[in-house]
Amino acid sequence: MKTEAIKVQNLDKHFDDIHAVDDVSFTIHTGEIFSLLGPNGAGKTTTIGMISGLLTPDAGEVWLMGNSVLKSPKLAKAALGVVPQEIALYEDISARANLNFWGKMYGLRGEELITRVDEVLALVGLEDRANGAVSKFSGGMQRRLNVGIALLHEPQVIIMDEPTVGIDPQSRRKILDSVKQLRDQGVTILYTTHYMEEAQELSDRIAIMDNGKIIALGSHQELIEIVGELDRICLTINEKPLNVIRAWESLEGVEKVTAEDGRINLFVKDSNRVLPDIFETAAKENVRITGVDIQEPNLEAVFLHLTGRALRD
Repeated sequence: MKTEAIKVQNLDKHFDDIHAVDDVSFTIHTGEIFSLLGPNGAGKTTTIGMISGLLTPDAGEVWLMGNSVLKSPKLAKAALGVVPQEIALYEDISARANLNFWGKMYGLRGEELITRVDEVLALVGLEDRANGAVSKFSGGMQRRLNVGIALLHEPQVIIMDEPTVGIDPQSRRKILDSVKQLRDQGVTILYTTHYMEEAQELSDRIAIMDNGKIIALGSHQELIEIVGELDRICLTINEKPLNVIRAWESLEGVEKVTAEDGRINLFVKDSNRVLPDIFETAAKENVRITGVDIQEPNLEAVFLHLTGRALRD
């Protein structure tokens, strides 16, 4: 049976005349990566501010590992690690010194602190720069250290607010890999991003947020099904296409076949299931497929369908 790591119920928050978060509710299961995906200004950061106890909601309630953030804040926050959008480091000391300082703030001491600092440095890929001044680090390295600080006390729940904004591809890759590793260790992760590709790669479930509201929630596949778009398989072949097109049109799962500019497009419900049949049919027709390009519907299409504009507008 799945247990609830985070439960958000009817959260509401105003800033003057701005309705930043509008009646938001969702539940995150233990060991799940749950992403809040939306453009800048959608309400993601305000939502996690209320979940982490940094902001007081105008209405609604949040529970962390069964403890109310409003009524039992110390118990709730003890289970939580937060990676803020803004980097919070002491730049004139080393990465190890930063981790030692924050580890002591979390109550770690002695061998436990030393061991945990080494583990975190390895997880975020900074072992070889452990003793270097943070002021000399790239932005990506600083963000990785920022992630490491939130992990020191081995929290059951981690909130990451746009942790890869403005960093180099290598650092982004390390952060994404560390998120997956944490999930494999049973940690629950609430991840906010406006990068569609990150949400698709990481998430067990995704909540799409816009103008303070959750407008869709589900797995990647469930969200794609909202749009009802088909996968498109673009093929190039070594023969005239007429006979093989007729054969492909009769395959189960193929909705439509078109030919244009020397390429054949097959519109299918599930490219992974249909692709072996496509190759088998081509072989029977003595046709050799020389090129394959699979284009699957994505979260950009979902957001466009729901809001009438692109995610990055």
